Amino acid sequence: MAHYLDPKNDLTFKRVFGEHKHLCMSLINNMLPLQKPVVNLEYQSGELIPRLTDVLRNTIVDVRCTDADNRQFIVEMQLFWSESFKSRVLLNASKAYVMQLDKAQDFELLQPVYAINFVNDRFEKSPEMANEYYHYYKIVNIKNTEKQIEGLEFLFVELPKFTPQNRAEKKLHELWMRFLTEINENTREIPAELLDNELTREAVEYIEKAAYTKEQLETYDKWKIAAMTERSALKDARKEGIEEGIKEGIKEGVKKGVMATALKMLKKGVPVEDICEYTGLSREKVMGLT
Repeated sequence: MAHYLDPKNDLTFKRVFGEHKHLCMSLINNMLPLQKPVVNLEYQSGELIPRLTDVLRNTIVDVRCTDADNRQFIVEMQLFWSESFKSRVLLNASKAYVMQLDKAQDFELLQPVYAINFVNDRFEKSPEMANEYYHYYKIVNIKNTEKQIEGLEFLFVELPKFTPQNRAEKKLHELWMRFLTEINENTREIPAELLDNELTREAVEYIEKAAYTKEQLETYDKWKIAAMTERSALKDARKEGIEEGIKEGIKEGVKKGVMATALKMLKKGVPVEDICEYTGLSREKVMGLT
């Protein structure tokens, strides 16, 4: 019986969508309401901006690419929500847009940037948005939304809210959503619908545990534990009533959460070296918690 890894992990997400252009194109075309579909992609390397905090560095997975028309696509997986993520998305997309222009070019040559953001958390909690998982934003005129300033468009997808509808006109959209939401380390049998489609079947093959080396699996586990540590740190920080500080990029409260998490790990007997690696704290700081 095959065993599978979570496609939302840094290693697996980039294995599927950061190494196989046709799968990334399919994801983009079936997530965005593009008038002209993507027919070719080139990956872009390098991070546009630094992380907004030194601590929350293992919660975002991203793939950047450009199509034949020089449209740019930033595909991200955010493991849990914080209000600062909106600022990061806006800044990332804006910088990608501005970087197209140098002194020899004309503004008319600028091409759109699309930010596709999958969020493994619920963030729109108002009653009227309780079942809405798909949130698409454009820069539009408030009184006449048909009038748009083109250049930046944003998609936020709340993965936990997704429920399959089996709509024929959105078949691949739903298959990719099911791929991201229904497969994890506890999955032993893949839904037949995912295996019936050649694209999602291929993606499933790339997340089979047997396809990874021992070293890669160790990297997978370290990234997962680091992300869990950061989630705990953010929760601890929120409990201390510093949500506004996090929104404004203030790091002190999050650091306190990391210290609290490190102390819990220390009390549970986790080796000091592992605590240092997962939290980013020095050995001296960890030892000083006792």
